[in-house]
Amino acid sequence: QVQLVESGGGLVQAGGSLRLSCAASGRTFSNYAMGWFRQAPGKEREFIATITWNGGSTYYADSVKGRFTISRDNAKNTVYLQMNSLKPEDTAVYYCAARLYTSSRHRDDYNYWGQGTQVTVSS
Repeated sequence: QVQLVESGGGLVQAGGSLRLSCAASGRTFSNYAMGWFRQAPGKEREFIATITWNGGSTYYADSVKGRFTISRDNAKNTVYLQMNSLKPEDTAVYYCAARLYTSSRHRDDYNYWGQGTQVTVSS
């Protein structure tokens, strides 16, 4: 089992920045690829970003490319999502997720999920 706890969400004005954190516990964190997803009211949970187990490769949804950065610190068992130039359409609950070894853009490929953290961007 892997337990994931997100933090760092909040209310920010358009154009602002937030950094989300996801702390993992339970298994060897460095064995897991990590992903960030988000879900807005009335919409499906969508892929945002993913990072390989060693941080060597990252992938982003087109909607956030150039604005968001995913990173990880295996010594701290934590993955981050730096969000810059935030837009009102970025408003959602943000989730981190874990799967063994290889990263994926598909939410059904992930075995473990956090409880989510709310991000609200005002115009």
